[in-house]
Amino acid sequence: MKKILVLNGPNLNLLGQREPEQYGRETLADVERMCREEGAKHGIEIDCRQSNWEGQLIDWIHEAGREIKAGNMIGVVFNPGAYTHTSIALHDAIKGAEAIVIELHISNVHARESFRHHSFISPAARGIVVGLGTKGYGVAIEALTRLYPAQ
Repeated sequence: MKKILVLNGPNLNLLGQREPEQYGRETLADVERMCREEGAKHGIEIDCRQSNWEGQLIDWIHEAGREIKAGNMIGVVFNPGAYTHTSIALHDAIKGAEAIVIELHISNVHARESFRHHSFISPAARGIVVGLGTKGYGVAIEALTRLYPAQ
């Protein structure tokens, strides 16, 4: 069975308690359950991971690139959190590993503070899902399955 990696960056472990008016009341466990259910609809295994450490996220992106090239994975749904606006290293990891990435943001970053309007990840991503709340994860998973159907 092919896989999709759902990768969550810093502070997303605080979903449901951090700024619920901005991010909603669903917890990370709720999001992961929803992602696995969406994957099951498409016959795709979902591997969910979260880290507050940039280096760990980079290592997982490198791993995903290898798995994609080996034909075991179709892509990555990546919510890089605040690293979106600061991490050239994550951009370089996506490009270097040739990982197929859908960038995802729960909130509409373009309707928020101006420092959130720039993404270092977007130029390396195949697509972007922004502002659909936690439902955006399902949209991103479906997009990957339509763009790169499991064979």
